[in-house]
Amino acid sequence: MDFGGGGDLVPCGKDKFIPKNELLLHLKTYNIYYEGQNLQLRHREEEGELIVEGLLNISWGLRRPIRLQMQDDNQRIRPPPSSSSWHSGCNLGAHGSVLKPSTLPDIQVTDTEAAPSTETPGNGAAPRPPEEAPQLMRTRSDVGVRHRGSARTPGEQRRLRRHRFSINGHFYNHKTSVFTPAYGSVTNVRINSTMTTPQVLKLLLNKFKIENSAEEFALYMVHTSGEKQKLRGSDFPLLARILQGPCEQVSKVFLMEKDQVEEVTYDVAQYIKFEMPILRSFIQKLEEEEDREVKKLKHKYSILRLMIEQRLEEISEGPTAM
Repeated sequence: MDFGGGGDLVPCGKDKFIPKNELLLHLKTYNIYYEGQNLQLRHREEEGELIVEGLLNISWGLRRPIRLQMQDDNQRIRPPPSSSSWHSGCNLGAHGSVLKPSTLPDIQVTDTEAAPSTETPGNGAAPRPPEEAPQLMRTRSDVGVRHRGSARTPGEQRRLRRHRFSINGHFYNHKTSVFTPAYGSVTNVRINSTMTTPQVLKLLLNKFKIENSAEEFALYMVHTSGEKQKLRGSDFPLLARILQGPCEQVSKVFLMEKDQVEEVTYDVAQYIKFEMPILRSFIQKLEEEEDREVKKLKHKYSILRLMIEQRLEEISEGPTAM
């Protein structure tokens, strides 16, 4: 797109543009840094508009637990325990239909309605509530997880893993629906340069089946110097990452709560890591410099005042002398 004949410009925020050639140079540097990795970005043009797409790394910076969905959007809700014991060895299809299992379970199925009443603890087929997937034991959660040693059938394991993503190995389960990702742990989402900050937030929350509203969170560009810059609703996170450079030891994109984080400007970030005695010495030096500047200004304007008063006296004496 051509803006005023000044060459092709690419929007990178509200009233902010960057020349296409400059953006392509940043993109080339970015891809060289991630050469041979899946974080390299691709670009194409559609109707004269440059579009960049690929994976964006986002670090978890949450201080409060997040709520995870107890059921997947496309997963059929399980029947109550009183009528579901006969499903223990069966594999449910996409629409809830019962498929023939590859291995028969160790129970005798006589009648669908009579099955719960005929099973007793002695025959080894008593109904039991659904258990968490074994992968849950790999990580810690804010909710205690009780692990049972009984093995699952292949059909049950496939059903539990369907439509599931994980945060550092944590698979979502109704027993651990409240979870806080480890601070600084990294995930990624596949986006393009036309997606704004709210769109990226919704995509990330939907990927991990998070029930919290996207309005509770924000994306921040956090620098090692301590500078924290909030990405506005009109910003494009992928372009912001490209323009900041590829090295995550210099800056990272963090997902944080809006009400838990304050932006830190570059001027303030310079002094964050200093100890209090050093900061007090800075303040003392600044006060001394302020006093010197005040004295200079007072001296300057006192001289100007004398010159003006002297000139006024000369003007007032002029007509009298004539």
